[in-house]
Amino acid sequence: MGTARIDALFERDRACQGAGITLDEVTGGRAVARMKVTEEMSNAHGIGHGGYVFLLADAAFSYACNSYGPVALAQGAQVTFLAPAQLGDELVAEATERTRSGRQGVYDVTVRTTAGTVVAEFRGQSVLVAGVPHSA
Repeated sequence: MGTARIDALFERDRACQGAGITLDEVTGGRAVARMKVTEEMSNAHGIGHGGYVFLLADAAFSYACNSYGPVALAQGAQVTFLAPAQLGDELVAEATERTRSGRQGVYDVTVRTTAGTVVAEFRGQSVLVAGVPHSA
């Protein structure tokens, strides 16, 4: 995955651990995360709950914007659901930095099935936070 700092962040990320999210790659401004949609993640319609799809996209966004070192937090995010996530699907979220200026950043995340179907598009806005250690 990369640096010891990112590995340590991920070890403390209880939300990702609980959802079975794994990180495939984290580089400057980019991250790839994956998750299998389990029965516990289903909604009342028998498909993957959008909250879990959002969580996966948000996780990839988080690691992409924290890939440089300073602590970055989400300032806002929007998601558009384009196709249902089916139980048993393995979803892959690829986050890519669009721009960074001063303390602000904008990242786009595409969530796909391993077959290539786009499930969601996510855009996150990050902000660097001074005085917040990574190990807090």
